[in-house]
Amino acid sequence: MPPAPSHIFPQLGVRLGGMAQVLLGLEFTEIEKALGPDHPAFRARQLYQAIYRRRASRIEQMHPLPAALRSELAARFEVGWPETVARYESADGTRRYLLRMSDGRTVEAVLMPEQARDTICISTQVGCPAGCRFCMTALAGFERNLTAGEIVGQVLVIAQDNALDPAARRVNLVMMGMGEPLLNLREVLKATRLLADPEGVGLTVRRMTVSTVGLIPQMEELSRQQVRPKLAVSLNASTDEQRHQLMPITRQYLLKDLLAACRAYPLRSWERLTFEYVLLKGVNDSDADAHRVARLLAPIRSKLNLIALNPGPGIPFEPSDPERIAAFQAIVRRSKPCFIRRPRGQDIYAACGQLKRMTL
Repeated sequence: MPPAPSHIFPQLGVRLGGMAQVLLGLEFTEIEKALGPDHPAFRARQLYQAIYRRRASRIEQMHPLPAALRSELAARFEVGWPETVARYESADGTRRYLLRMSDGRTVEAVLMPEQARDTICISTQVGCPAGCRFCMTALAGFERNLTAGEIVGQVLVIAQDNALDPAARRVNLVMMGMGEPLLNLREVLKATRLLADPEGVGLTVRRMTVSTVGLIPQMEELSRQQVRPKLAVSLNASTDEQRHQLMPITRQYLLKDLLAACRAYPLRSWERLTFEYVLLKGVNDSDADAHRVARLLAPIRSKLNLIALNPGPGIPFEPSDPERIAAFQAIVRRSKPCFIRRPRGQDIYAACGQLKRMTL
């Protein structure tokens, strides 16, 4: 991979060499401002819809706009889609995308097609600072946050490549790829607004989920937003000692404080909190762990997803046996909805915890 050009600052949305402003990631009012007072508001609306609804990756493709205006815009702007470096397809139909940003850095996104729906899993950071010991992404370290445009761009690339239409078929979106989304909350929220806008990408927040290791201040900030995805909290342990060893970033928060924040989280009438629990053989998968988890989650309107560890190079754990997972589920299900998440894309390192910007 070539080195990142030193003159590109993607967080600013500007290439200083040619002064071409990146449009992807701008909200409607920002596009109005970027066009300037010489253009009527309906032109800004056409441009906005061309970017997000019609998924135009180049200004030349924006045919609702007059040719003269397209030429003017091409001299001043670029759309700014990520570049697809590689696409890998699993035996189960899962597709993993390696995407390059304008500064040369790469992230991964995944499409998981199913009979009645499609699920897109996207990244919010280049690498991840959380350091979870069972996750391959942690081995890559942390480089930088993604912009709202880079987050939305992953969705547009996958939707375009697979002819996905949220108006015709259910499309779920999970921000569970590379990174801790709540450490990039401003850009994640802006991306959410763009993705959920009926005039734009047209997803719905009912089918969007953001995952966190449990950063309490950021969870509280998220809860105050008018437009926000559903929340999933990675639990992964039933005691503080266990959790802090597996997820070093959580050492600043005790489980009792996290669970208090979860109880106080203002759920909408149609939603539950999701808790996620990665099962590690002989570490956090005992009957005692299951009973503790059931007690911890009992007061919270929630469900629990159990995830068998997806193994990979450098991970010092083994996945729990299927019988142990079933036993764990049976205990929790006595008091709480509890589901076993079926692994997808393990053969191409596309499963949960396996994203590491790998080539095969």
